Amino acid sequence: MTHYVEIAFNLPLSGAFTYQVDDPDTCPVGSRVIAPFGNRSLSGFVVGHRDTPPEGVQKIRGVTRVVSSLPLFDADYLELARWISTMYFSTLGEALAAMIPGGRRESEMPALGSDEAEFSSEPEELSQEQLYAVEQITTANRRLFYLYGITGSGKTEVFFQAARKLLSEGRSIIYLVPEISLTHQVVDSIRARFSEESAILHSGLTPSQRLREWMRIRRGEARFVIGARSAIFAPVSNLGLVILDEEHEGSYKSGAAPRYHARQVAMKRCADHGGRLVMGSATPSVEAWHLMEEGVLDRITLTRRLSGGAMPVMQVVDVNRQNEALSPQLVEAIRETHREGRQSILFLNRRGFAYFFHCRSCGYSMKCERCSVNMTYHKQKNAMICHYCGYRARPVDVCPECGSLDVGYSGFGTEHIHEEITRRFPDLVTERVDTDTVRKKGELERIIRQFRSGDIDILLGTQMVAKGLNFPGVKLVGIVHADTGLLLPDFRAAERTFALIMQVSGRAGRFSPDGRVIIQTFRPNNDAIRLAAQLDLPAFYMRELEMRRALGFPPFSRLLRIVFRGKDKTETSAAAAAFVGRAEKALSGQGEILGPAECPLAVIARNYRFQVIVKARSFDDVHHALKRLLSRFDAPRQVYLEIDVDPVSLL
Repeated sequence: MTHYVEIAFNLPLSGAFTYQVDDPDTCPVGSRVIAPFGNRSLSGFVVGHRDTPPEGVQKIRGVTRVVSSLPLFDADYLELARWISTMYFSTLGEALAAMIPGGRRESEMPALGSDEAEFSSEPEELSQEQLYAVEQITTANRRLFYLYGITGSGKTEVFFQAARKLLSEGRSIIYLVPEISLTHQVVDSIRARFSEESAILHSGLTPSQRLREWMRIRRGEARFVIGARSAIFAPVSNLGLVILDEEHEGSYKSGAAPRYHARQVAMKRCADHGGRLVMGSATPSVEAWHLMEEGVLDRITLTRRLSGGAMPVMQVVDVNRQNEALSPQLVEAIRETHREGRQSILFLNRRGFAYFFHCRSCGYSMKCERCSVNMTYHKQKNAMICHYCGYRARPVDVCPECGSLDVGYSGFGTEHIHEEITRRFPDLVTERVDTDTVRKKGELERIIRQFRSGDIDILLGTQMVAKGLNFPGVKLVGIVHADTGLLLPDFRAAERTFALIMQVSGRAGRFSPDGRVIIQTFRPNNDAIRLAAQLDLPAFYMRELEMRRALGFPPFSRLLRIVFRGKDKTETSAAAAAFVGRAEKALSGQGEILGPAECPLAVIARNYRFQVIVKARSFDDVHHALKRLLSRFDAPRQVYLEIDVDPVSLL
C-alpha cells in the first residue's frame, strides 16, 4: 500500500507538498527528509501523513532520503510553528527552518573558557530586595514580571535562584540573552551551577553542534537552556520560566522571515504551557515601561548596587565649538583616572576612521554604488567601505564630480579615535573592540581578560563595550559622540540613545562610589541626553510616552510594515502604490495607512525600497484583513515583499 507524507520546505510558498513513501514509520511527523522539488533536491520537515493523494494530482514523487527518523519536534511544537507562520506572514517551512537547527549529525561541543566568569559558581546570599524578587517570580499568582534595577543591582543572581527553585519542581527554563558572544560570564556561571542540566544554543556552534544540544533538550537531558534569540524555540517540556535578559535590546527581533520577536514568542509559549515570563533591564523598552504602568507587567524593583558601587557622576560636555574629537575635559579625566591606577572605557557607536567624504567645492559626497548611504573610510584597510552591503572602493584625493582638490573626510569612527588616543597617551595601553578588530576567534575574550586583569588602561569600542561587561577597575566612561543614534529618521531614535547612554554609563563605578561619566554631545539640551545625564528614567519615559500618544505610535498602536524592493524603481514604486489602493479598501478604517514612501535607506544592494506602514487600531482585524489581501495580491515578478509585524526599525 502506498503511503503519503506532507512536507514543508524553507520556501516562500504557502502550504505543504505531498510525497509518497514506502514505510511511513521511517519518517514520522517531525522528521527531516530530502525530497525532489522541481529540478532540485531540498531538505524539508514532515508535517503530516495521509492515506490518499490530493484530489486531482496525477503524479506524486517519492522522498529521496530520510535524514533523521527521530522526530525533531512534536505536535505541540508544530502548532507553535503554525502560529509563528500565521502571526508573522511567513510559510510553515520558513517558520520551522528558523526554529530548528540545520545539522545532520552530532559533533562535540567546543569548550568555552571559564577564566572570565563574573558570577559566582555558588549561589550568593541575597539582599532583602532580591529575596522578595525570587519569591514573587516563583510563587505569585501573576505570570508576567519585569525585574527593573540599576546596573549592578544583582538581577542575574535573582534569575539564577528563581530558575533553581523551578528546576527543583521539575520545570524547564529558557534563559535568553541578546548576544551570546558578550555573555561568557553568564554562560560559564550557568555551566558551573547547573552542569549537565544546561544546554547552550548560539551562533558560535556549528549546525551539527546545535543539533546535538537540541536533541539533548528534546530527550529531557537538559532542562536549563541558555541562548540568543532563537533559543526561545528550544523543545523543552514542562516549561516553567522564560528569562528575557536586557529586554530592551533590538537583537531579540529577527531581521529575516519569519520576523518574530522573542518577547512575543515567549509570551505565547508561557501562556500555552502555564509558564512564567520575567524580563529584566536597567533601561526597559518604552512599551514595557507602559505595560508596567498599566499593571500588565508586575514590576519588581532593585534599587542598589550590591558590590559597594554607586551610580556615577554624569557630566555633559558641549562640543559644538571644539575641533578635536576628544574634549579637554575628557582628556584630563583620562589622565586623572590613570594617575589613580584606574581604567577608562571610551564608547563610540561608529567604526572606521571617517564616515563622510565630501567635496567643499561642489558638495559631492561619496555614496555606495549599490546603497543610498555614505561610504566609511577605513584607514588600516585603505578602503572606502559600505557598512550595509560590504562594497569597497579606493579612497580618492580628487573630487570625481568636479575635479577639485578641496576635498576631505568628516566625522570620525573608532579607528580615528584609537589613533588619537595613541598619539595623546603614548604611555597608556589601549585596545579597540569593534567588528573590524575582533574577527579572529578568541580575540574578544583575550581583550576582555586583559582589561579585567588591569593590563589595559583604555578600552575603546562600539556597542560591544556597552553591554553586560563588569570590570572592577573602571572609574571613567567617556561617550565620545552621544548624538549618533539621534540622527536616524526613526521614532525610536530617542529611546535607543537614552538606553545606550544609560547602559554605557553603567560600566562606571560598579565597585566603588566614585564612578564618572563624560557625555560629549552637539545637542546638550536634547531630552534623551539631558535626562540620561540626570539619571531620570521616569521623566524620560513620561515625555516619550506623551510624544508617542500624540503621534499614535506604539505602545498606543501596533505597526505593520510592508517593504517593496526591486531592481526597477518605477516598477517597485508602482507595486507599492497599487497595494495601498487595495489596502485602503480592505482595511475600511480599521487602521491608518502611511505611504507608500521611499524607505529612509532607499537603496540597499542595488534594490530600490519603498515602504507602507499600517497603524492598527484593532490589531486582530487589521492582521486578518492584510492576510486576505496579501493572499490575493500579485506583485510583479521582480518585486519582493517583506512583511514586518511590530517592526523595531523603520529604516
